[in-house]
Amino acid sequence: MKHKGKWKRVAGFLPLAVFAILEVSPLLFLLAGTFMEDQEIVDQIAPVLGSGEGYASWRLIPLYPTGRNLVGLLLDSPEFFQMFWNSVRITVGILAGQLIFGMPAAWGLARYSFRAKKMIYMIYIIMMMMPFQVTMLSQYLVLDRLHLLDTGAAVILPGMFSTFSVFIMYRFFCGISESVLEAARIDGAGEWRIFLRIGIPLGASGIISALVLSFLECWNMIEQSMTFLETKSLWPLSLFMPEISSSNAGFSLCASFMALLPAVFVFMAGQDYLEQGIAYSAKEGTH
Repeated sequence: MKHKGKWKRVAGFLPLAVFAILEVSPLLFLLAGTFMEDQEIVDQIAPVLGSGEGYASWRLIPLYPTGRNLVGLLLDSPEFFQMFWNSVRITVGILAGQLIFGMPAAWGLARYSFRAKKMIYMIYIIMMMMPFQVTMLSQYLVLDRLHLLDTGAAVILPGMFSTFSVFIMYRFFCGISESVLEAARIDGAGEWRIFLRIGIPLGASGIISALVLSFLECWNMIEQSMTFLETKSLWPLSLFMPEISSSNAGFSLCASFMALLPAVFVFMAGQDYLEQGIAYSAKEGTH
């Protein structure tokens, strides 16, 4: 019976292991390609590039590992660093705005009763579900009237008022016990002091969860930058990736890998908070 139970666990584990390997395989391929010579990459993916017959293949361990692509990217590509810092400025600006405007909005929706509260909350949900393509024209017209097109603010300002971060923080703020707030009011604390001293510390998990999710979205955004930015020096890192060809395949894969690292680090650092945010979002969906 013990062996039977063991084999059942193994049988249940194997499919999960296979799916896990499939999920991380693009990252493994990207890492391997970072340290490959261009010619080795071309030899393997020639059918994809239209310069060969048969099927494409890939090696997880390069035949002749090289750090030439990494050195070229870090030492001979000032454009990469310029776009990297553009991405940092855009992402930090959006996250700061979501903290300044999103936290009070989420707290107000969660802790106060007022007319049209449900309607406002439904508007937040509808706006959160709308893709960028739906609101692109209206955002473009507003930014044009404000003379903000082709500036960093054109990408930062719309992102600062994202309703998704409000939705995540709202669920956590709703979980704070009302008795704690009433005790603070009895002690003479004002509403702003309650928000700053009680709401933010107790809702920190939701705030960090919202920031992690927003970071992953902002760091990889492409359509907003392509729509609102024309000057190449203002482009974020997501628009840096050159077209993969036989002459720059290794450099392209290396640039993609380096651009992915910040998102991976942030995801790993905030994984626990991210899981809590997903759990609270799912809980909202059941109501």
